[in-house]
Amino acid sequence: MPKTIVKRKPTQKTITHKQKIFAAEYIKDFNGTQAAIRAKYSVNSAKEQASRLLTNANVQAEVAKLMQKRVEKVEVDANYVLQRLVEIDQMNLLDIMTDDLAFKPLSEWPDCWLRTVSSIESLEEFANVGGERVSIGMLRKIKLPDKIKNLELLGKYVDVKAWVEKVELDVNLKLSLPEAIKLAREERLLN
Repeated sequence: MPKTIVKRKPTQKTITHKQKIFAAEYIKDFNGTQAAIRAKYSVNSAKEQASRLLTNANVQAEVAKLMQKRVEKVEVDANYVLQRLVEIDQMNLLDIMTDDLAFKPLSEWPDCWLRTVSSIESLEEFANVGGERVSIGMLRKIKLPDKIKNLELLGKYVDVKAWVEKVELDVNLKLSLPEAIKLAREERLLN
């Protein structure tokens, strides 16, 4: 008598090979539709498949596991980000300039500046002197980090709420609403 093979559906605790491929593709760019296409799901239904897969608990767990591996591999976590924000906040322009406001050679720049500056442009200026082309100066543009944006990010992280205006109003129930507002305005002016 031949053996009968019973195909079992994956249990709730398993993830299919194709779902694992989807999860690995998804963490590349966090584009579910493209991840589904790269995982060989139908192009015509990739958007729907991605939506379904991203709500699947097994796929979510796989994505979380892969993301954790990525964090461990690159050694970037919340502490690293906070340390970099503080480092950027403490950067001083005088660290990269001489007393006559010229830029120091790059070899003399502190590491935090070398890691943070996103671009440096140099332009040599010339003039025609007696029929000859003569260098008359150098123009250098350095793209510095946005200190205000950096402070906003730091403020959000440590929850200082420095940009939230807080108004406290103690309402006496014996007053009408217009009277309470008038009283609050007067107290505000006195404080």
